[in-house]
Amino acid sequence: MGKKLEICCYSVLSCTYAERGGADRIELCAGRPEGGTTPSWGTVKSALEAVNIPIYVMIRLRGGDFCFNAYERAAMLEDIYSLKRLKPGGFVIGALKPNGTIDWEVIDEQLEAIGDFPVTFHRAFDMCINPEEALEGLVERGVQNILTSGLHQHAIEGLIELRRFVDLAAGRINIMAGSGVKPGNILQIAVTGAHAFHFSATEILQSPMSFRNPRINMGAKVDEFLLYEADLEQIKHAKSLIETI
Repeated sequence: MGKKLEICCYSVLSCTYAERGGADRIELCAGRPEGGTTPSWGTVKSALEAVNIPIYVMIRLRGGDFCFNAYERAAMLEDIYSLKRLKPGGFVIGALKPNGTIDWEVIDEQLEAIGDFPVTFHRAFDMCINPEEALEGLVERGVQNILTSGLHQHAIEGLIELRRFVDLAAGRINIMAGSGVKPGNILQIAVTGAHAFHFSATEILQSPMSFRNPRINMGAKVDEFLLYEADLEQIKHAKSLIETI
């Protein structure tokens, strides 16, 4: 499967930092507070024009759980059909039934719509009730990558499970460690045998806005004058560590 560094990016600027830092691949999302949702067509197009490394596009209509109704399923299929025209590097998908099993009906219809593009199954895997069966089902369907924190909040806490999934995968599907991954723990995580790593390398920046109306919040009560971008030095550091594995 080879060693891989994937940077989760929420902007075109972050995509350029990912490439400059030596990342092998980008997962492009919108909706950072929601844990990643489908980016706009314009963002995907601009990112593909800005960098030359593969960009995998998140297909997730909203935040919250991974149990989607018929309207949401239809909307995600439309996103896939539309974004396919831009020829991204791949897609990122995931769906669950209310009982915690993988919703194979949703996954199969999305895989059919995606066609020959490579696919990552996202951290819905960590929320499923039967990860061993899920892994086998994803292998059977030709999915290339599983993004997982080893069923824990952070990958560093899920080392035992990550090792188990690497062993179960046996080279048939790539186990990519994500959530809380950073240069300071990559080598610890690598002991599991997982040699693909996913993180956002976040740097928090101040907005350039000099005028700020303190009486208004645009949506949830968050600091709207903080910007989150990928940090070039973190990416370079992570890449250098991965090369030593």
